Amino acid sequence: MSTNLTALVEELQAEVTALKETVSSTTSDHAEALDTIWMIYATSLIFFMHSGFSLLEAGSVRFRNTQNILVKNLMVVTVGFICWWSVGWGIALGVDWTAPVKDASNFNGDRGWFMDGLWDDQSMMKFWFFQGMFCATGGTIVSGSMAERTKIKGFTIYVIAMTTLIYPFVVYWAWSTRGFLNRYTDDMSSMESIFGPPLIDFAGSGVVHMVGGVGALFGAAIVGPRKDRYAPGTDAEFDGHNMPFCVMGTFFLWFGWYGFNPGSTGVMHSSADAQKASLVAVNTTMAPCLGGLVVFFLRARVLEPRRLDVGGFCNGILAGLVGVTACCATIKPWEAAIVGLIAGCLYQAGSMLLPRLQIDDVVDAFPVHGVCGCWSVLAAGLFGDPEEGHGGNGSLYGGDQFPTQIGSALIIGAWSAGWSLIILLPLRVVGFLRLNDEFQEKGADVMEHSPAKAYMTHGDQVIQSIA
Repeated sequence: MSTNLTALVEELQAEVTALKETVSSTTSDHAEALDTIWMIYATSLIFFMHSGFSLLEAGSVRFRNTQNILVKNLMVVTVGFICWWSVGWGIALGVDWTAPVKDASNFNGDRGWFMDGLWDDQSMMKFWFFQGMFCATGGTIVSGSMAERTKIKGFTIYVIAMTTLIYPFVVYWAWSTRGFLNRYTDDMSSMESIFGPPLIDFAGSGVVHMVGGVGALFGAAIVGPRKDRYAPGTDAEFDGHNMPFCVMGTFFLWFGWYGFNPGSTGVMHSSADAQKASLVAVNTTMAPCLGGLVVFFLRARVLEPRRLDVGGFCNGILAGLVGVTACCATIKPWEAAIVGLIAGCLYQAGSMLLPRLQIDDVVDAFPVHGVCGCWSVLAAGLFGDPEEGHGGNGSLYGGDQFPTQIGSALIIGAWSAGWSLIILLPLRVVGFLRLNDEFQEKGADVMEHSPAKAYMTHGDQVIQSIA
């Protein structure tokens, strides 16, 4: 009798153990499926941002250069992803995750070229897809600043450099958990940087926007202003040709930002993940509202010519979005509103400064992405209460985060500036960068595109009302 009872107990214990293993495996599979769906959804929203960039930049140029700027947006995505596949991913996140942290480089990844190894661990493919879309975004930021006078071949060379060299190294430093700006301690008990606390850049204000924004500044400066751009009385001649495109592009970008920022959680299989993404989404809504309104008010009531400036409203919204991207997971909504308001003011200051320096940034890419990207990195060191449990460590609450944010911003800015100068200046010298005066006067669409006009009706007649 006792023998039979013992056997029954052992059988029940084996069944319970098997059931636990099944539940554990099912739970793990379910979590992986949820995370993958979330990441693909978020990345799809980010991909849609390229339609926003395309509309915004097309609306900001004169109609005779519409196809030319659209080609550059297409080149960024297609060439950028090939570069990310072949080299970029390996530098950015090519890490042996099973090796001790102390054995990893502080500077760059050293494996994963041409996606080597991802077939054996296909759970990493969603991160390859997500991060690759971020990489392409960095190149797109530069295209608008250099519009209407930049050769496609020179711009493509710069895109190759951005997506294989400039951007991937910064990703490794900040997001690989092995880089010198955000690295596990040797016992993997906490994170650190060369400045002390690890860098806070949740969704890439520094890694993506500041890198692209600084590149945009140097690109616009090195290629030089459009022909006659700063001649007396010519301002109106250089106005963008399609304000509805600019507004639609802005809304498309704002919509895509809900993949850019909330998607940076990287996971979505618990209530904590959902609540974090919700906070990020709320902050991603508050900041652009304040950024857009403050710029619109300043241009309507304070700054000459005191007119309602729809384009300024659009860029103020984008400034607020960039301004909250680094700190959107660590601050409260009222802090996000303040961050967005300050971002709008900083954008306006940068937008007024560039013409004084005769730097012709067609879409104000540097004020939006460079200035406000830097502000966001710094804001993450000022705001965010450590007591709230969201990872904040702001100096306004007694935290010690600010030195890390300052040091990181300086390093990222110097890296992007240095390489942009090294790449773009020789391109200008050898004649690969700037379109000649005839191209600029007639328009790149007529000179090198087929068909020669972006807008047509009644056969080959251009819609003159958009000119």
